Amino acid sequence: MLGGPGAQQVRRRVANKLDPEKLYRELSDQLAATDTIANRAALAAECLKIGRFDEAERHYVHILKLPMGSDPLYALGKAKAEFGRNRLAEAIATLDDLQKRWPDFQSAEGHLLYARALADVGRPDEALEEFIAVAAYFPGAEARVRYGLLLKLMGRTAESKVVFTDLLIEMKRAPKYLREAQAEWLSIAEKQLSG
Repeated sequence: MLGGPGAQQVRRRVANKLDPEKLYRELSDQLAATDTIANRAALAAECLKIGRFDEAERHYVHILKLPMGSDPLYALGKAKAEFGRNRLAEAIATLDDLQKRWPDFQSAEGHLLYARALADVGRPDEALEEFIAVAAYFPGAEARVRYGLLLKLMGRTAESKVVFTDLLIEMKRAPKYLREAQAEWLSIAEKQLSG
């Protein structure tokens, strides 16, 4: 029982809270020992998780220049790092380039990032179009909540209330584990309706 997968996950979570950069250091050591795309990509992904966006971007740029590094996931990682550094125009350009180079690549996470970057850079009408599209298929409540928030910001309060209300009604029918996983976003939607 103590060695099962659930217990191991709990131990990892506790260890990450006590030393959030432990995995970062381990991955840095692995990259120093063996500089492969896989090791560099793992370190870059960990850098994104812990907020080391400058370093993540450097790793993704390096990977994308390598002969075997041409992959849309690495371009998406680079865009996430640029967004994290608040370099919104660069993130948009990276995501636009990603779509041109890999037109068949689809990522709900990347699509949401694109909509957020458009909104944050001051292109609300374009952002609204992207939020409408991504909210239709994004797993979870985040895309719809962000869509509702943008509508409210644009002065379209009645429409935003419809988005929040529909989301909350739908989530009342969802399984408990799903509601718990989306609790942060559902709380935001409830506050927007009550405030």
